[in-house]
Amino acid sequence: MNELINKISEEDLQELKKAKQLLENPGIAIKLSNIIGNPIQKGLEVLPKNWNEKLSDITKSSLLKAADAAIFTIKDENINTSSNLMHKIAVGATGTIGGLFGLTGLAVELPLTTTIILRSIADIARSHGEPVKEIDTKLACLEVFALGGNSIEDDNLESSYYATRTFLSNSIVQTNKFVAEHGVFHEGTTVFLNIIGKIAERFGIQVTEKTIAQSVPVIGAAGGALINTLFITHFQEMATGHFTVRKLERKYGKEFIKELYNLKK
Repeated sequence: MNELINKISEEDLQELKKAKQLLENPGIAIKLSNIIGNPIQKGLEVLPKNWNEKLSDITKSSLLKAADAAIFTIKDENINTSSNLMHKIAVGATGTIGGLFGLTGLAVELPLTTTIILRSIADIARSHGEPVKEIDTKLACLEVFALGGNSIEDDNLESSYYATRTFLSNSIVQTNKFVAEHGVFHEGTTVFLNIIGKIAERFGIQVTEKTIAQSVPVIGAAGGALINTLFITHFQEMATGHFTVRKLERKYGKEFIKELYNLKK
């Protein structure tokens, strides 16, 4: 252990520890339960029978619209800070829709919320030295939606940071290969739709948890805004941890940082 630690500066080691603390924190379900005062798990019982299929369609559509509206248009500027508060205010406003209309408002609210969150993620990526016009960075931004905590629906689904990256790695490699061979990239290509599908599997779990929380009868518009603010805060934390790790990987090498990250405290 000491041998590994001696190969990294104390400042970078502390950054890695903070990143791990963010990435391995409890999932969004626990955080939401603390707000609404009820276990999110119980809310699954009140969802319509066809909800999973509908949720999958809405989640995939939201990710595609977000990619088109946010990640493919953000400017590649040299900025060392991100506008987290501005994005929280914006996503809080869209949360009023979820608070007022619950399940019926999701198809309208989620694409808007996802777009704002993705814009914030890209902003954080840029502040960590990522060239946001590069396809690898764009995919890394989308990866963030697959990060963050344990599932309430599938206890067997691995949720650790590097396990999630491994889960998505083949699709990312295929997408990068496609761009290298064809020189173009568009959100409608088969390889892109494939990775969106995989990310949607993970993101859909957290969307379900958010929707259940917003469907509580007493939540209302103000509660919906609060839940959405917590939702974007969660992904901002995931993005900060993710792009801190990627920054350190660029400096020290991926395998070294992965090994150091996985060391027990």
